[in-house]
Amino acid sequence: MTHVADIDSPWLGAWHIPRSRGVVSGLLLMLLGVWGALIPFVGPYFDFAFTPNSAWTWTSARFWLEVLPGAATFVGGFLLLMSSTRGTAALGAWLAIVAGAWFVVGPTLAGPWDLGALGRPVGGSARQALVWISFFYGLGAVILFLGSTAWGRLSVRGVRDVAAARRQRELREQAAMRPGPLAESEVYPSDRLSAPAPAEGAPAEGAPAEGAEERTGAFGRHRRRSHR
Repeated sequence: MTHVADIDSPWLGAWHIPRSRGVVSGLLLMLLGVWGALIPFVGPYFDFAFTPNSAWTWTSARFWLEVLPGAATFVGGFLLLMSSTRGTAALGAWLAIVAGAWFVVGPTLAGPWDLGALGRPVGGSARQALVWISFFYGLGAVILFLGSTAWGRLSVRGVRDVAAARRQRELREQAAMRPGPLAESEVYPSDRLSAPAPAEGAPAEGAPAEGAEERTGAFGRHRRRSHR
């Protein structure tokens, strides 16, 4: 039997979402987070990096401007991918939004906030523009777009959410009409799905039991006429 307390659980209704809601955006954000965090260390293998053009060289600028937002993007995408509750998924979306915004504005704030020397992109002008887009501006814009899209989908209730909420409301109404679990002897015949068939030779429902004393008098005669 369903209880009202079970139906009013905060994990159901408006807070519950299908896991498929954030699968695509979560997976893409995880991949972009890995790219943003690792590209400054593996890019020098292909002359695709900022100076110093040496692989796996740790600097404070690479940590604050690339590793940290990349890790935040990965965690946000993971929350979107695995979460089945609206609150946790929204947290993942906001992590991605903040990380994407930091990828865009971080290089500008590196000097005033003393976050370390970023260096300059290697190669010609075309390669330098591609490095800036791939490392910061374009990467941040894509992450910001995916995080905002995920947040937009979570901030509204879709058709499936409305249908689930309507079903939960119907269950609440049905449970409110029942005081609680009833014993088998206390269940009314109308509450049963189907009445059990009488055993062979048993009197029909409403018929007087065999051997029962028959009523006499006017009241008894009136009942016998009504049964004919």
